[in-house]
Order: sequence, then structure tokens, then C-alpha cells
Amino acid sequence: MIETAQAFGVDIGGSGIKGAPVDLTKGDFAEPRLKILTPENSTPDAVGAIVKQLLDHFEVPADAPVGIAFPAPIKPGKPLDFMANLDQSWIGVDVQQCFSDACGRPVTVVNDADAAGLAEVQFGAAKGQDGLVIATTLGTGIGTALIYNGVLIPNSELGHLELPKGKGDAEKYAASSIREQEGLGYKKWAKRLTKYYGLVEHYFNPDLFVVGGGVSRVSEKFLPYVDIKTPIVPAKLRNSAGIVGAAYYASTKQ
Repeated sequence: MIETAQAFGVDIGGSGIKGAPVDLTKGDFAEPRLKILTPENSTPDAVGAIVKQLLDHFEVPADAPVGIAFPAPIKPGKPLDFMANLDQSWIGVDVQQCFSDACGRPVTVVNDADAAGLAEVQFGAAKGQDGLVIATTLGTGIGTALIYNGVLIPNSELGHLELPKGKGDAEKYAASSIREQEGLGYKKWAKRLTKYYGLVEHYFNPDLFVVGGGVSRVSEKFLPYVDIKTPIVPAKLRNSAGIVGAAYYASTKQ
């Protein structure tokens, strides 16, 4: 791992496992990331072996902080009780201990949406923002991260808020995947997003919303039509946010 990197980040997804050394002075990769396809049988042993492969590839020093963004709520020392995007054999596993054992070293695991939110607060669209930042990812579902004065409030699941008037689970009504499935135009989708962000605004009174996910690349097509009082801005780090945020989080824990 080259000298400009202070930590190493891994982002685990249902289709790919990505890793890179991270320069925490810039909030960016110190070397180009490496992506390895997630194995079809994405068991703890199989995924752990790939994370170890990434560490070996970049020759990550034993004393370098290693952070892993993982697609589930994470409580170190407690078994996982829900898994959507990887093999169901993860249920009942202490995820942080599992990866530490696989890598032969201590690692820090954080929820993937939380990692992305931290990256935006430290290096991206919410840098310098005081108070409560709520970062959201609009994709297959709606991921959320709450950061108050730079401190993560982990494992929020605000994408599952129940919308009023029978609209149901928010992400089944307003996720980017729903827009695509139903062929909604961006302005019509923005009306749905207004209902969602308006409800979150009502309950949490945040100081800023940050909107990530792949659709943030075309934020000008829908964000201006989200009619709420709270400032709402597109994410800046996009696909690098999980890796950068995980590396940063690990650096604060070591």
C-alpha cells in the first residue's frame, strides 16, 4: 500500500466486492480500486476470502485501519438477524468477528449506507455542515444515514417509514427502482419523493439532506421539484463513498 494511504476500505455488494487504499487527507482513493465479483454462493467464508484477497493484493500493512462497508445493520459483538443481498448463512454471524478472523487482523465493519453518509459529511456534499445531516441512497431501496455534528447514529432504517394515506413502506413507493418499474417521469417521481422527504423532515428536522445512489448523477432532473423546506443536495462521492467512508470510520476506531 503506497505511502499516501492512511487506511483501507472495502465495499461489499450483492454483485461486487470493491477495495482500495484511501488517502484520508483528500477523501479519495490513493490507488485505483480493485473489484472482484461477489461469489454466487456468498457465504461468510467465501466473502471473507475475497476481502483477504484484496488486502493481500494491496499489501495492506498490519497496522493500517481496515474498514468494511456491509449491506446490513451492524452491531459488533452481536449476531446478524437480517440479510437481504448475500447468502442467508450470514444470519446468526458476528460480522465483524467473522471478517477479523478471515483477515487475520482486527477490522471495523459499518453499515454501507452509514459509510456513504460519513464520507459525504467528512469529504463531500455535507462537509462543514453542523447539526443533523440525513444522507439517503436512492436505488433498489432507500438507504439512510444519520450524522449529528460529525457523529454517526448507526443503523437507521428510515427507508421503511410508513407513508400516510395508504402509500405504505416508503422504499416500495419512492425508491429509484420503483420509478423505473412504473415508468415514472422525473417530475412525477419527485412528487413521491416530496412525500417521503417531507415525512422525514417532519419527524427529524434535519439541517441538510444529501441524496446519493446512481440516480444522483441526474439530480437536476428531480431534486429541484422536491418541495420541502430543508436544503437537499446531491452526493459528491457517489461510487467511492462506501470505500472512503468505511476507511474513515475504521481510522476513528483504531
